[in-house]
Amino acid sequence: MISFGINIGKRSHNICRICFRTYDTDGVRVRFAPSPTGYLHLGGLRTALYNFLFAKKHNGKFILRIEDTDQTRLVAGATEQLQRDLEWSGIHIDEGPSQGGLAGPYLQSQRLNIYREQVQVLLENGSAYHCFCTERRLQLLRREALKKQEIPKYDNRCRHLSTEEVERRLEKGEMSCIRFKISEKEESFDDLIYGKIAYNISLNEGDPVIMKTDGFPTYHFANVVDDHLMKISHVLRGVEWQISTTKHLLLYRAFGWIPPSFGHLPLLMNSDGSKLSKRQGDIKISHYRESNIFPLALINFIVYSGGGFTKDLERNIKPKCYTIDELASQFDITRINSHSGKLMNDRLLEFNRLELRRKLQNEKELHNMVQQVKTLLKTTFAQRVEDGSLKFDDDHIRNVLLWSSERISKLSDLVSEDLAFIWVVPSNHHIVSKEVDTIKSLKTMLEGIEEQGDTKDLNAILKTFSQEHGIKFAALMKMLRHILSGLKEGPSVAEMMVILGKKNTLDRLENCINNAKT
Repeated sequence: MISFGINIGKRSHNICRICFRTYDTDGVRVRFAPSPTGYLHLGGLRTALYNFLFAKKHNGKFILRIEDTDQTRLVAGATEQLQRDLEWSGIHIDEGPSQGGLAGPYLQSQRLNIYREQVQVLLENGSAYHCFCTERRLQLLRREALKKQEIPKYDNRCRHLSTEEVERRLEKGEMSCIRFKISEKEESFDDLIYGKIAYNISLNEGDPVIMKTDGFPTYHFANVVDDHLMKISHVLRGVEWQISTTKHLLLYRAFGWIPPSFGHLPLLMNSDGSKLSKRQGDIKISHYRESNIFPLALINFIVYSGGGFTKDLERNIKPKCYTIDELASQFDITRINSHSGKLMNDRLLEFNRLELRRKLQNEKELHNMVQQVKTLLKTTFAQRVEDGSLKFDDDHIRNVLLWSSERISKLSDLVSEDLAFIWVVPSNHHIVSKEVDTIKSLKTMLEGIEEQGDTKDLNAILKTFSQEHGIKFAALMKMLRHILSGLKEGPSVAEMMVILGKKNTLDRLENCINNAKT
């Protein structure tokens, strides 16, 4: 780490066994600090999740801070949706815009007075200065650098203005931004994931703006001020911010503050190695929720792709869908891979199936799923609700769910075209009088069986029935398929009878007898 030579005084400090740095007795405090310029996607959820698991493992606090100082890019409703997505995912916020907390406010747009006070500190200690350069001059500098095939950067011209000159121009009412004086030396820090990182900022940029002419801070300045005042002990963020960390450390030095420890998470990639893009509609968290993916399945899908756990989720044995508590207990920041992780899309439905089975074993979870399926049925078969041909009582849904545990990947599979017969009672039975007599005989025979049995048992019963009544088995199956489902294709007749259960099977045979058009 960079040595700052700060006099800590009488403040009480503990040593963090993770990174051997000091931080206040508030303990582990981490934050997720998105900009509300869009909706939460997989990359953002992974960052939030790893921060949350780290805090949970060390009995710390997970803070949500909304970085909304760039007012031109805000998306209406994004902040509220982001909080809903986090809660849906099982990531519970300890301090944030809705929860409150002693370090608030947690919206940067409500902290402008704080930034103005802090920027004054840097102006007074000579670490920052007023810059009066116009946008036109900056554009000319950029154009000239590109013409010479040099890196476009500010030439630090206003850094050298005298105090008298600055005061004179301010008194005249000239507009100015405030820039921070960066070092021309190479700076280094110990990344919790990548190890030692060294970088000379001045090679690629001039003194950066920390306060814009409109009185709003830039990302880098507000980020440092907030992390310090919110007593953030560890910053875990995407690797794209790694190049900015030395700049942030210089700001900490200028203030005389102890910086947090930094760890940068590698990129999360598509299975083909391409970068995730916000333009991909299928990486938004709302997409997974609307697609009936369980939150815990999505969480396991993400962590499976990047390491960071003591057992690395036991990749070489039968997959398991871990709970949040299990993931937190296994989380080990030193095991996070420093190379990009690929999302293995085939694993998502596998985790979802595992989570479905787990939920079916819990009475409360099963009750909740019955209500979810009921809502799904009312939406999918709205017209059938009105005409009374939809069967969606709780007992029926419950039985179907228990049957489906080994057969479906997500709840929406239950309303697919192939399985619509489970819920919709067929009508308009076009059968001849002879067939009505056959159905009556079959119904009587099935009523006399105490246990319906499995598909193998039912197939044997139906074959015996066809032989005893002189009906070709294929013809009987075709007739029963039509009566039970109204479909020409789909699961076997015996499978349909198992899915429907004895009572529903008999009800449909009776319905056919009563409504047959001969």
